[in-house]
Amino acid sequence: MDTVAVSQRDALTRFGYALSDSTRTQVLLRLRGGGGYPAALAEDIGVSRQVLSNHLACLRGCGLVVSVPEGRRTRYELTDGRIAHALDDLLALVLVVDPTCCPHSDEQGCC
Repeated sequence: MDTVAVSQRDALTRFGYALSDSTRTQVLLRLRGGGGYPAALAEDIGVSRQVLSNHLACLRGCGLVVSVPEGRRTRYELTDGRIAHALDDLLALVLVVDPTCCPHSDEQGCC
């Protein structure tokens, strides 16, 4: 397998892209406590296995998760424990949102 190191800026962009989708965010949050299997992740999140497979491929491509073969099964885990810490730190944030700055956010989904 070929791996490529990315710059810090590119790493943040990939992390942001991964978090921009609710399903991928849920996968990352579930994996922060340890590895998981696709069937269980799909059931826990409430998506089909095919949908989950597509999101796992995206997360692998972003460099955030790796697949670990275990016989006939494959377990997924975060590539680095610091990702779990970063997610925990993000969950602890309290955002103060000013709805007047983007009055159409509900329709446009911008924030």
